[in-house]
Amino acid sequence: MLSNQIELKLSDYSDLYDLVIPKNHILREIKEMVDFSFIYDELENKYCLINGRNAKNPILMFKYLFLKCFYNLSDAGVVERSRYDLSFKYFLDLTPEEEVIHPSLLTKFRKQRLKDKNILDLLIRKSVELAMEAGVLKSKTVIIDSTHTQARYNKQSIRGLIVKEAAKLCDAVKKAGSHEDLPETPDRRSTTDESVAYSKELLNIVRNSACSELPGVKEHADLLDELLQDDADAYDYSNDPDARIGHKSATGSFYGYKTHIAMSDERIITAATITSGEAFDGTELPELVAKTRKNGMEIETVIADTAYSTLENLKEAKSEKFNLVSKLNPCITKGMRPEDGFYYNKDAETMQCPAGNLATKKRIVKRTKKNSQLRYLFDIEKCKSCPKRDGCYKEGSKTKSYCVTIKSDYHAEQEAFQKTDDFKKILKNRYKIEAKNSELKNIHGYDKCESAGLDCMKLQGAVSIFAVNLKRILKLKGGVCPDSENHENF
Repeated sequence: MLSNQIELKLSDYSDLYDLVIPKNHILREIKEMVDFSFIYDELENKYCLINGRNAKNPILMFKYLFLKCFYNLSDAGVVERSRYDLSFKYFLDLTPEEEVIHPSLLTKFRKQRLKDKNILDLLIRKSVELAMEAGVLKSKTVIIDSTHTQARYNKQSIRGLIVKEAAKLCDAVKKAGSHEDLPETPDRRSTTDESVAYSKELLNIVRNSACSELPGVKEHADLLDELLQDDADAYDYSNDPDARIGHKSATGSFYGYKTHIAMSDERIITAATITSGEAFDGTELPELVAKTRKNGMEIETVIADTAYSTLENLKEAKSEKFNLVSKLNPCITKGMRPEDGFYYNKDAETMQCPAGNLATKKRIVKRTKKNSQLRYLFDIEKCKSCPKRDGCYKEGSKTKSYCVTIKSDYHAEQEAFQKTDDFKKILKNRYKIEAKNSELKNIHGYDKCESAGLDCMKLQGAVSIFAVNLKRILKLKGGVCPDSENHENF
């Protein structure tokens, strides 16, 4: 049961917050800037208002998730730090002596209360509103790009994941200067059960050692324990239902998801979509532009890389009256047919089929009295067993190719535009979004999914983007962050 009133808590020790937490502490500034009551309004219908025990306030639970993302902690880590860190308790609206929640409640909150909620659009819209109210969002230019996130339950075996996390724990123990006799690491031929047994023995030794309460050691121990205990079907970690294989180069790939981001010139994220890893970047541009405008920002210019200069996007820019500053790819200028499902993968520098497979070869075919074609050849063995072969691969064929031809006035106009000095000057600002992607990954743990499934990835993306937007707004307002845990360069 959810109470229809937010409880006012009084304590004789509340004055400690004014003594210990500086006025310009980043959590104090965020708390003063953001009215989190919108979370209560959005989630109220997910609770019963008349029956059952009193539930934890959804604002409190969301703030725990925010801190978890903001400081890149585990569930157990954020709860443990909230127990002794007064800045955390102040942000959570807890009294200094008040007890914290059990970490398992965060899992239930994510799965039961945030289910079926479009939390990604909600939090981005809220942060954009805050930026506009603060007067720091003034430009009419957005930069668009995508960043990839590795699936937590990836193609690596559960044995490999456990051994890797156990190795991190061992390194943390050694860095702490502990002289504990740690168990011998299992060799590469060990079974999953042997690796699990080794990890449990390691955890038992570390938990009973003198260094067990050191932050670095404790956090790695919690992460290993979370990996072992997270799901009943832990041995099926490779079966993420929504993750797919995407390509970052001709030889490099990843297994996971893509987050497609629109960011203003002030480096505030104004819209985002999250897809599986094999999705083509260019198709997300219209939705990102539409969401940005819906969130209240005017758009005159869109900056993007070559993946977004498709014929459809050039037409979209013309009809929606914005300048698309995106270099044409030679293959895109040669008359591709998007309805076929084939796209040019700018990271791998070759063509990609509807099933996500890359072309293995390419050749130029010159034709008499017609424009030349660029022909891409695909691995025929993959085509024979491809689930999307109907209508694409003809049974018995010995080759599978796809050809593109130059034939578009839109491309000719764009080609002339990209030769101008204005185009070249505006395009130089594209680097800003690369730094934002790096911030998400390296500071807020966005390089790896916290759980399996597209819905969980959207929740992680929502909270991460909300966090970086709030930091950026404070930076633009002239806020200072004395709590320098990786936040000094936001």
